[in-house]
Amino acid sequence: MTTALPTPRTRPHGAAAVVRPATARDAEALYRLSLAFARTGALRERPAALYAEQAGAFLLAEAPDGALHGCVGLRRHPAVPDAGAPAVLFNFCVAPASQGRGIGSALLRAVLDRAGAEDVTALFTATTGGGELFLRHGFRPGAHGAPAAWLAALDPARGSVVLGRTVR
Repeated sequence: MTTALPTPRTRPHGAAAVVRPATARDAEALYRLSLAFARTGALRERPAALYAEQAGAFLLAEAPDGALHGCVGLRRHPAVPDAGAPAVLFNFCVAPASQGRGIGSALLRAVLDRAGAEDVTALFTATTGGGELFLRHGFRPGAHGAPAAWLAALDPARGSVVLGRTVR
């Protein structure tokens, strides 16, 4: 479980949105945004209740009117806090209408800041896409040091590429 540390609200460059920690009240919107990506195969489908249960693991990008532009989850491994543990980014998505506006970069910068504040030493993600955003932010292909349980849970049929980077 990710410790819900205060994350400052940040505004994506050139976008009318704020990045903030999610709360259980955001669970339905997180689920709806993510479901569209799960239906395309870009994300794993997760039950709606899981978003409420794990809301503290998410950061989201929100418009002034409350519309959700995007989200990303951060999960430390092992789940019990331990100095220097690796972490995994999951459920990273940006609404199609919000793509290309700096939302993904803002979410990634904010989650990197959160990971650093939580004493995470390495960060991993799996993507079915090209991973260009991650590569621009210092991620590199490879699973060395990635949590074994997380790697074992990846579905090889999805063709995901594992990317990682050091945090500090």
